[in-house]
Amino acid sequence: MTDIALTPVTSDDSALRLERMRETAQRMLALARAAGASQVEVSCTEERGLTVGVRMGEVETVEATRDRGIGLTVYFGRRKGTASTADLREESLRATVEQACAIARFTEEDPAAGLADAALMAGEVRQFDTWHPWALDAERAAALALACEAGGRDYDARIANSDGASVGSGESLSVYANSHGFTGVDRDTQHSIGCGLIAGRGDRMQRDGWYSIGLAEGDLDAPVAIGRKAAQRALARLDPRPVPTGKYPVLFAAEMARSLVGHLLGAVSGGAQYRRASFLLDSVGERLFPEWMTIRERPFLMRGFRSTSFDDDGVATRESPLVEDGVLQRYVLGSYAARKLGLRTTGNAGGVHNIEVASNAGGFEELVRGMGRGLVVTELMGQGVNPVTGDYSRGASGLWVEDGAVAHAVDGITVAGNLRAMFGGVEAVGNDVDPRSHIRTGSIMIGRMTVAGGD
Repeated sequence: MTDIALTPVTSDDSALRLERMRETAQRMLALARAAGASQVEVSCTEERGLTVGVRMGEVETVEATRDRGIGLTVYFGRRKGTASTADLREESLRATVEQACAIARFTEEDPAAGLADAALMAGEVRQFDTWHPWALDAERAAALALACEAGGRDYDARIANSDGASVGSGESLSVYANSHGFTGVDRDTQHSIGCGLIAGRGDRMQRDGWYSIGLAEGDLDAPVAIGRKAAQRALARLDPRPVPTGKYPVLFAAEMARSLVGHLLGAVSGGAQYRRASFLLDSVGERLFPEWMTIRERPFLMRGFRSTSFDDDGVATRESPLVEDGVLQRYVLGSYAARKLGLRTTGNAGGVHNIEVASNAGGFEELVRGMGRGLVVTELMGQGVNPVTGDYSRGASGLWVEDGAVAHAVDGITVAGNLRAMFGGVEAVGNDVDPRSHIRTGSIMIGRMTVAGGD
């Protein structure tokens, strides 16, 4: 760890660094074309960050990172080769090109290989207010983390221990260029403060936490408020009781609800579709959700976590519905998967770019009042989801609701169903949107799921 990595960056040199990365990318393109490649693409990245962790009032870890990488892909017709390096010396760049070309020459042809169509390249590369460097040094980060942990530990005498608190700040620069003549640059920052606390003592201890994340320092919640929220969540889990096994309404709190959207995205991704490994095969045009439900992709949100003008293939992104009136409108495709399926890319090479789930209900408290008797899921455990069949069975913790009010905590339970039936059984999406992810959704109520309560 060097001294420079632990001191704040006080001047913004990102424009200069991006220009150097652009020059490197163009140099790689020229070398690959001179070596006989018919098509070429280059990705250059630089990242740096600082993370400080504390526990029980003491600094435990200080980690500084500074990484860079150059990824090269060459095509000889439909033969593909890739190589990478972190060394910017001319001899290393040449060796990387030679390695990628050698791999391509000995690789079998793939009819779907190659750059995305030139006509689909983004014509305009915009910025979306995602660059907000934070002049943060290790001392300041430690002070913020200590304040966060203290805010939680001092909140209630029943907070007996701590899993620690952390503060992190990172910057990322990237340049993508290809032999169509397209060059796209991007720069992003991301900062976070988080805390995990333990309430109770002995075999009655319960753990929970909270965190805040944003692209700018000003987007973060106050450290003390984060610590108090972590304490409140840990305290709410004390004295869990068993519940009778049966079928009940299940409300996935907003921070858990986005995992359900994640399962949808995985099932309609191009890779899952062309590998025939999805419970939603050939499902475009089918009604998967209630008629009122809409899910949109919004790549042009200002200060969005995944806002961009172009995908990892250089293809222009566009705002469009994924689900409209409950009906699946399209798959999530990059150019390779689109060719495998005989379809057109949706500009999603590398993933989706900001997903918003429209709400049809009020806030969390309103949803709890309306569910009568059932389960609120605040934590999920395990990997019990079968992406081929859609069978869903996961360990969970949360809150038990009786007569529209939270009655007590529950843990060590299992919630089970099938994702297709769960999607169709969505009764409400709250307006309590969790803003800490590129998947923006409120709490999601599913009308009926099996809850195994260990009674």
